Amino acid sequence: MKKFKASLRNSTRIQRMKVFSTRRITDTGIQLMEQAGIEVNQWQEKRELSRNELIYLCKQHDGLIVAGPIKIDSAFLNECKHLKVIVNHGVGYDHIDIEAATRLKIPVGNTPGAVDKATAETAFLLMMAVSRKIIHNHKRIINGQWSFFDPTANLGIEVRGKTLGIFGLGNIGFEMARLCKASFNMNVIYCNRNPSVRAESELNARKTSFDDLLTQSDVLSVHSVLSHETREIFNKEAFAKMKPSAIFINTARGAIHNEKDLTEALLHRTIWGAGLDVTNPEPMSPDNALLNMEYATILPHIGTSTEETRIKMVNMIAENVIAAFENRTIPYVVNPDVYR
Repeated sequence: MKKFKASLRNSTRIQRMKVFSTRRITDTGIQLMEQAGIEVNQWQEKRELSRNELIYLCKQHDGLIVAGPIKIDSAFLNECKHLKVIVNHGVGYDHIDIEAATRLKIPVGNTPGAVDKATAETAFLLMMAVSRKIIHNHKRIINGQWSFFDPTANLGIEVRGKTLGIFGLGNIGFEMARLCKASFNMNVIYCNRNPSVRAESELNARKTSFDDLLTQSDVLSVHSVLSHETREIFNKEAFAKMKPSAIFINTARGAIHNEKDLTEALLHRTIWGAGLDVTNPEPMSPDNALLNMEYATILPHIGTSTEETRIKMVNMIAENVIAAFENRTIPYVVNPDVYR
């Protein structure tokens, strides 16, 4: 245990409640927790903690901040049932067994709202990069292929006035739709469990079925949660129903699309292009065929990676931790039943 214990950073000498973070986080959040008398320890090594290491460390702490692809399942929670709070560094919490946490009376928090604009801007960026083949053309310069001008080569497609389909119209999906409507007067359709009165009144959006979303969208942008229903819902059958001129965007969770089927859809020109900030699996292998495709743009899950967004996230994390340690209801709780 000495090897990885040396990788911890003790952020304060105050010996009171202690919280452990699986990654280094932005200092503003640490400062807020320290001011509340909380000791913050952070994992420093550039490698993932093993399961046994994390359990060992959690048993020395009262709270856990989860950043990165760490699975918090029922077996882990049963080993660490003493935890007063678990806070996810992000919005999506599909890697945490919420039912088990609730059963053990452990509140789980996240950072809703903090990532909305940054993630939507990333989806918008991917749409533009794919539609104009930005990465492909950048590589042409690097490879010494910017020479003879061919008016018929390297053409992109325009999105102005086209139809944007949103799969999962929550706050991020709404922000993406708002950007596309304001910038390119795109028509907005969406597939959601419930109607969005706001989107329909402000953006003239229209709720539709999943099949109609596939067949009618010129750009289809994914913003749903990952669940049993949505896991690999974008597969060979789904891509076959899309327009040959359609662009597929995913900034939500990589497991919502089947990557092999997406690769085949691009190879056979079933759809026009794809932009991903999330991959299936993550991280993506450097020899993945998608990385060298003319009609694909891939980012390494940087949708929330702005200084401003990170500050908002860690401040919300600190609010959750402080509230839990003061025996108050955490403000951004994802399992409110834990308090009933």
